[in-house]
Amino acid sequence: MKHSKRKLLVMFGIVVTGYLFIMVFPFLWIFITSFKTSGEIFGTGAFNVIPEDPTLKNYAVILFEKGILRAIINSFVVAISTTIYVIVVASLCAYAISRFHFKGKSILLGLVLAVSMFPQMIITGPVYNLFYDLGWLNSYFVILPYSTITLPMAVWILVTHFNQIPLALEESAKIDGATRIQTLTKIVFPLAAPGVFTTAIITFIAAWNEFLLTITLNTESNFHTVPVAISFLRDQFSILWGEVAAATTIVTIPTLIIVLIFQKQIVSGLTSGGVKE
Repeated sequence: MKHSKRKLLVMFGIVVTGYLFIMVFPFLWIFITSFKTSGEIFGTGAFNVIPEDPTLKNYAVILFEKGILRAIINSFVVAISTTIYVIVVASLCAYAISRFHFKGKSILLGLVLAVSMFPQMIITGPVYNLFYDLGWLNSYFVILPYSTITLPMAVWILVTHFNQIPLALEESAKIDGATRIQTLTKIVFPLAAPGVFTTAIITFIAAWNEFLLTITLNTESNFHTVPVAISFLRDQFSILWGEVAAATTIVTIPTLIIVLIFQKQIVSGLTSGGVKE
């Protein structure tokens, strides 16, 4: 019995290790490729794990010649702004859906979920026409249509967390003379902090990685975000894979740091609303 259990654990460990290796390998290979010269990337040393002639040229080019730092700044501005306004709107919307009883509540939640399933290509054309008429092309106003990809998800997550907060706490605060705003800021939001925090991180990452809306609405390089800037690392006949790998390595660092630092809060926020108490 013990031998069978030990054998099962060993097999499980091998499967998990293999799965993790498959998941991590693309990121590891991109990191290795970023130190290779173009000749080695396309030559006989393309599959070498350790570069024959390691170089930092790819990093120097994208940092000082290709303007990747400007793209990183743009991504931070867009992602942080999107996160702030989406969390504010989603929190108020989710609280209203969670606490108020009205006809069509389930239908409304279904519509919110349906909106998140719309292909971005469907809305890109109308949004472009609207921005053209308003004169908002090539600007940071691109954060406004980002809500189409982040707001529905944020509302769904926060509704679940608000549902876990006992209504009796709000009723007690009301009896003690607290206003609705005081109840929200001092009781509801602090208790829903894990969900709000998790939603903010997920929203930030989604905005950081957004590509289609930015490349459509912001054609000038001064307003390109990181994914768009990386897509332009090419010349007339080829893609500059060494520079792409170096840029990918650099721009992955912020999101990687966020996930590693706040991984406990992310897991706590995702799981705390999953069990009805």
